[in-house]
Amino acid sequence: MLTSARQLVLDADALNAIAADSALQDLLAARGRSGRGTVLTPHPLEAARLLATDTASVQADRLRAATLLGARFGAVIVLKGSGTVIAANNEVPVINGSGNPRLATAGTGDVLAGMVGAALAGGQPAMAAACEAVWQHGDRADRWPAAAPLTAGALARGLPA
Repeated sequence: MLTSARQLVLDADALNAIAADSALQDLLAARGRSGRGTVLTPHPLEAARLLATDTASVQADRLRAATLLGARFGAVIVLKGSGTVIAANNEVPVINGSGNPRLATAGTGDVLAGMVGAALAGGQPAMAAACEAVWQHGDRADRWPAAAPLTAGALARGLPA
């Protein structure tokens, strides 16, 4: 996949595998140099593993961490968390204002990765796909009724009636 997919979203265990394997890191960087759309969606611990640092360092300067990852791998980085940072090499980073702590619910990051993948499949460039998906993901959570449980499955289906 790293060498053959036209566009790609990497999340969760794919990021952990890359962090633990220098050969995979090299393949990902080569992919970035080839210009194929790639989006990585780490949370702070996954970003720390990819940067060979600790979570506190990532959280201390989230913009820098996302920018470093984008430059290293030639990919769009979606550093999840409060004020999700979307960064890519030679692009102005974006800090997303939508979303809330309910998005810490298990599986909601998988929903975000799916939303990014859908935007890529629809033909959007990687940075635009990431920005749109992150905003929509957060906006759904912001508009979610307080009395309704926010689960990953429900979030993927959209707002409750």
